[in-house]
Amino acid sequence: MASEKQQLINPPGTETVYERMQFSQAVRVGDTLWVSGQTGVDENWKAADGIENQAQLAFQGLERIIKEAGGTLADIVELVTYHTSMKDIRGFSKVKAKFISADFPAWTAVGVTELVMPDLLVEVRATAVIGSGKG
Repeated sequence: MASEKQQLINPPGTETVYERMQFSQAVRVGDTLWVSGQTGVDENWKAADGIENQAQLAFQGLERIIKEAGGTLADIVELVTYHTSMKDIRGFSKVKAKFISADFPAWTAVGVTELVMPDLLVEVRATAVIGSGKG
């Protein structure tokens, strides 16, 4: 069996992240896609106010990247979220339910003391198998 090549997934507008921070938004090998952590920042790298607004932006980024790779959110098999306060989990879960409402993936929520920017409250990363979901 021939080994499959890595495909870097970097949607238009993410070139600066790739060049300056030296990572891809996602890497696909075969049908498996590993998505880098998405955060609640706007196009000017300003953190949104509150957990729900940050979660909304993070899931929008996640959806955009998976779509760029040819999949949908229904293809997510594992979700890992990092929270600076676990007290915010209900607000986060409310937003998550808007994006993932059925056929729930495996999910691990981790409490952390800080993320890459001081105002960030949550970071969302995922593993997807493109074409595996019902969506």
